[in-house]
Amino acid sequence: MRKTLFVLSIVSFCFSTRSFAQAEGSSYETAIGVKFWPGALSVKHFVSDDRALEGLLNFWDNGFRLTGLYEIHGDINGAPGLKWYVGPGAHLGWYNGAVYHDHYYNSGALSIGVDGVLGLEYKFDGAPIAISADINPYIEFNHPYFDVFGGLGVKYTF
Repeated sequence: MRKTLFVLSIVSFCFSTRSFAQAEGSSYETAIGVKFWPGALSVKHFVSDDRALEGLLNFWDNGFRLTGLYEIHGDINGAPGLKWYVGPGAHLGWYNGAVYHDHYYNSGALSIGVDGVLGLEYKFDGAPIAISADINPYIEFNHPYFDVFGGLGVKYTF
């Protein structure tokens, strides 16, 4: 029991030290959060200074969707902490039986398509919080149609 508490204390200390160090700047390595409209859980991880992978898990009344995005980030001159981002992606989802875009999806119907993202993100200097606003156009392949989502996101960074 003591050994477990000791290991948990060490891990907790390392995690809090790293989070605090990241919170002091206007950049981060990984973030988890939520996105509003259409509603998603988000995980974002930078693979280099200006490239990130983001995963979104959307839930709605008629099913759910997993989306993966590859994002290219760039600084906005004169605005520390503010970045633009753009990139491609893809999604895979399932429906619970519903009418969507004038088509009835049977329960368990598959949703496959390509996605894009264009947005702005601001990382607060001195706090482990980032906020974002973006648009997400996508094309659905199973029953071809085009639509655009958008969203406001709030993420905890570390």
